[in-house]
Order: sequence, then C-alpha cells, then structure tokens
Amino acid sequence: MVETLSKTAQELYTQGRDLEAQGLYEEATECYEGALEEDPTHVQAIFRMGFLHTQRGDLNKAVGFYTSLTEGTEVYAEALMNLGLLYDELQQPERAAEYFKRTLRHDPNHHRAVLYLRDATAAIEQTYDDSQDKELSRKLEILRTPVTDFELSVRSRNCLSKMNIRTLGDLVHKSEQEQLSYKNFGETSLAEIKDLLSIKGLKLGQQLEEPLPPEFGEALEEEEVEEEKVRPEDLPVTERSIDELGLSVRSQRCMERLGIETIGELMQHTSEDLLSSKNFGKASLTEVKGKLTHYGLTLKESR
Repeated sequence: MVETLSKTAQELYTQGRDLEAQGLYEEATECYEGALEEDPTHVQAIFRMGFLHTQRGDLNKAVGFYTSLTEGTEVYAEALMNLGLLYDELQQPERAAEYFKRTLRHDPNHHRAVLYLRDATAAIEQTYDDSQDKELSRKLEILRTPVTDFELSVRSRNCLSKMNIRTLGDLVHKSEQEQLSYKNFGETSLAEIKDLLSIKGLKLGQQLEEPLPPEFGEALEEEEVEEEKVRPEDLPVTERSIDELGLSVRSQRCMERLGIETIGELMQHTSEDLLSSKNFGKASLTEVKGKLTHYGLTLKESR
C-alpha cells in the first residue's frame, strides 16, 4: 500500500513514475489515482493511467482516459496518437483514421501517424468491399429463390410456369405491362405478385443497380444450369395444366372460354356449367368425365 497522505498531485505523480520504472505497476496506479483525487485535471497522471490500462489489456478504460485529454481546449497530442492505435486494435478503422488525422493536424510531420493512417484507410476500403460483397451475395440469394416457395393462387402459379419464370430474379425483370399482356393474367394476379415481391423489397421491372462482378455472374449461371425445372408430374394433379388431359380441340376451346387452366379449376364446374358453353355437347361432356375418371376425379355435383 502506497502512502499518499499530505502529498500534492505532482508529488504523487512523480512517485508513480518512479514505481512504474521499477516495474511496480499496481503501486504506480495507486499513486496516479491519488494524484487525480488531488487534481482531477492532472494531464500527465491521466495519460499514465491510459497507458497502464493499455498494458493490462483493458482497452476500453484506456480509451476513456485518453479521450478526456482530447476534448478540452488544449489537446494532448500524444493522446490522439494513442487513441488511434487503440481503435486500430479494437478493429474500428474509421475511428482510428479520425485520430491519426487529428494527430497530423497537430504535427504534420508525425511519421508514425502517416503510416498508421495509410493502414487504417486501407482497412476501411477492405471493410467496405467486404460489406458490398456480402450485400450483393444477399441480393443474389433472394433473387435465386424459386417462386414455388411462395403461396400463390393456382392461376398465378400456372401463368408464371408458362412464362418460364422460375425464380424471383426471373420475375423482377418482367414489367407490369409484360405480365398483364399474358393470357389469363389479370389485375388480381398482378396485385398478388407485387405483394409477394414487396415482402422481399423487390418490384416488377427492377434491375440490379450495379453490374455483377464476373465471378457472381458465373456462379449464378452455374446454379441455373444445375437447378432442376419443376416438372408437371411433380405437381399435385389438381394443380396440373388442363392440357395434360389431352382434350379434343372442341373441348379445349370450351376450357379456354370458361377460363379453365388447371384440372382443379375444371373440377369446380358442374356438368350443367360445361353444357351451357357454346359448342360443348354431350359427347364433349363424356370425354371430359372419362379423362377425369382416369385420375379418380369427378366434376362438381349439381345443386
């Protein structure tokens, strides 16, 4: 225990420096603390406290002591340099560069500040590049998401399939006009698609703001080659296209007039519904029922 009674702040500081020179760091710390109790603004004692906390690896406390020497009207230049080094150690290159620049404003010829500022600037640029790469990877991951991962109406799903739209990336490159120009794709389907995209922060007609680096383009192409297309036979029977039934031309035209695109939609119609359609007679009805029976399905019962 160091005797600190009846000593001035400067005397305690001097005693602390002697103890520090002997390697007695704990005792030196007590002296500096005593000096600061006598004079909380004792610049040299504050600086040594920052230095000793750095030596112990308590970098945040060291930052606190050094910062107090840079906020007044008179700035302790070496505290600026040490803060730059501490923030560099804490992997905060932006803050480090800030203090190296402030050091150079006080001493334009500070050689170490020039070197460390150069390193900090390079680290900032690398961090920015890494951040950009991560953001681009995140965007690509979203754009690769299959549209089949989302809950869509049967009509919208079938339209997208016929337009060969497999991923969100395929979808955002289509404009609203292109979507609406497709047969049986109406305002309801458009609103559904726009809601889906908005969840992911996307919109129709959107392009990537910056060109993809070559390596990302190659990776995307390879993934698209390897990605399996959704085969019709993989879908539930009710979601498969009406084309799969292999109907006659007359029956097929009736399906088109009624807006029936899938087997499931056909099952929502009664025999009377179909017979009421122009040029759809009993022969066509028998054909349709026979095709459905092949899958163990039937038309909707009449009321």
